[in-house]
Amino acid sequence: MTLVLAHRGATGSWPENTLAAFAEARRLGADGVELDVRRSADGALVVHHDAAVPGVGPVSSARVRDLPEHVPLLGDALAACDGMVVNVELKNEGVDALAAEAAATVVELGWASRVVVSCFDPDCLVAVRRAEPALPLGWLLGPGADAAALLDEAVERGFEGVHPFVASVDAALVDGARRSGLALRTWTVNSDGDLRAMVDLGVDAVITDRPAAALAVARGGPNGGAAPG
Repeated sequence: MTLVLAHRGATGSWPENTLAAFAEARRLGADGVELDVRRSADGALVVHHDAAVPGVGPVSSARVRDLPEHVPLLGDALAACDGMVVNVELKNEGVDALAAEAAATVVELGWASRVVVSCFDPDCLVAVRRAEPALPLGWLLGPGADAAALLDEAVERGFEGVHPFVASVDAALVDGARRSGLALRTWTVNSDGDLRAMVDLGVDAVITDRPAAALAVARGGPNGGAAPG
């Protein structure tokens, strides 16, 4: 079964990467969410996609007390996602510190079996593995990456999965990932055609801005991918 992960939460009605967006994803029945984590100046794990927060400045230069109320910390975000799986994407300023603290937080809060940690930087994932060897790691691959050519490297580095851009995914890549024992979670899958294609190919998860539409396709509900997202 293809899992549906709401990209930065269910963002149709709520700002991305907020507790409200994560709660809405759960209400819709999403299997999980994808969220982004950065490290603040005082060492907190802040859930925010962009390097800077409007009106505040760079996350890496801000203290927690400087952040607006809608920008959550990782622990609070995980609590809002109870009952779902969570893809924690690390935004890797200060690779080792971010990796170690994120890994420790996930384990200390009891989320090790419900989290996959992803990053575009494979060295950041290796740092996570050094900190907490049991955490599953997903290598994020950009639109220009030759995902099929990187499967062997992913296995050699000890990663649990690969997270390629949707346009890179075809039957050969899915078959190669299966032969390599790698999970395949693809991003960002939004159009009706892409949602149907990814489910038909049997990818492990789609990361989508349209969780309601993706659920209709993945669960075989009425109207297929035509459900509003």
